[in-house]
Amino acid sequence: MSRKALFFDIDGTLLGEFDGRIPESAKEALKEARRQGHLVFINSGRGYILVKPVLEQVETDGALCGCGTCIMIDGKAAYSYHVPYETGIKLRQAIKDYKVEAVFEGVEGCYFNQEPYRIPEMEELRDSVNRQMGGAFLPLEETSYEFDKFCISADHMSDTKGFFQSIETDFTIIDRDGFYECVPKGHSKATAIQWVLDYYQIPLKDAYVFGDSMNDLPMFEFAENTVLMGKHDKGLEPYATFVTKTVEEDGIAWAMKELGII
Repeated sequence: MSRKALFFDIDGTLLGEFDGRIPESAKEALKEARRQGHLVFINSGRGYILVKPVLEQVETDGALCGCGTCIMIDGKAAYSYHVPYETGIKLRQAIKDYKVEAVFEGVEGCYFNQEPYRIPEMEELRDSVNRQMGGAFLPLEETSYEFDKFCISADHMSDTKGFFQSIETDFTIIDRDGFYECVPKGHSKATAIQWVLDYYQIPLKDAYVFGDSMNDLPMFEFAENTVLMGKHDKGLEPYATFVTKTVEEDGIAWAMKELGII
């Protein structure tokens, strides 16, 4: 069998919805794939700082983070992109002007408002990330750090349309049911896959992607072998070449066996 490159989303793909854990069957499947000579990568919208806890649980060859803005190979940054400083200054002002609430994501940290958020979901996200990282964050208004992408939430006080118009030249906006990921133009989960395939000289026909939600759409549109989890966003169905079981039903291991990868 030719060498395959496998790309896995995290939430809803490797991690279960209910307990937030990676099934042992998935860990063993990824380990076996590498034993057979295949390449295994995480491909996530999360920044590297939030991917690291997953990398500690599974064997991989690298991680594609922040929707393609950071590519880690064997623990080292092989590619990275940061939002330019001046763009970040304008962005901070737009966040205030249009009354949206944001979190900036980088390789080394997540950056939240110092004051409490108006929107409860953002406050909950800050608390959740704080528990994972175990520390305080630099405030969003601080300008001394680098970040790669950002997310926003909006409510009745926000001018979401105006905000999007102000950033559309520089960012691609992914709607995740009212929570929006904003990714620098020219970067996506698909561009990260292409970078890896070029780096290892692997043809597209030997790439397999595994996902469940609409931020996986770029890699589902790009790849020829697309594995959709049992619980998924309906918008991915037209692009799926194989539908597997849920995370809790050992969907990763089952798919990899059915497809002859392991």
